[in-house]
Amino acid sequence: MEANSARIGIVTVSDRASRGEYEDRGGPTVHAWLQKHLSSAWEPVRRVVPDDRREIEACLQELADQVGCCLVVTTGGTGPAARDVTPEATESVCERAMPGFGELMRSVSLQAVPTAILSRQTAGTRGGCLIFNLPGNPAAIEDCLKAVFPAVPYCIELMDGPYLDTHPELMSAFRPKHAKQL
Repeated sequence: MEANSARIGIVTVSDRASRGEYEDRGGPTVHAWLQKHLSSAWEPVRRVVPDDRREIEACLQELADQVGCCLVVTTGGTGPAARDVTPEATESVCERAMPGFGELMRSVSLQAVPTAILSRQTAGTRGGCLIFNLPGNPAAIEDCLKAVFPAVPYCIELMDGPYLDTHPELMSAFRPKHAKQL
């Protein structure tokens, strides 16, 4: 890891992937998207956990508190099935809710599929870490990241986190004119 690189947690929530019975497609999609769009130095911290609320909570707490991630992105476990508990785990470890993330992701996803209304993505902060949930489908992951990520670097900056920037030809990270520029 470079001296000034940001740590970003990428958590796949899946019973089958955690047991090795299913190829994790969500985590690699998130990783590839971030690698393509971020121009700042960053280090991915990958985890695959089962659809178990206590294990998801422990993973999110570890990444935020011990590993020092400024951002943790989960994929999977956001639907209405009984085992889909990622939003509840996220809400229980976060200190502050950030409801706009879920609202925007559902709005964007509804343009692609009517079942997006069943999605329960949420977001919040824990200390200096922003945590948000993505769906498990790779196409939906890309749509959702494209929608919310322009606000992520400034959000992290407001929490005294590292300065993140994007490749402007792909996506511009939004910052108000009064915000510091590096």
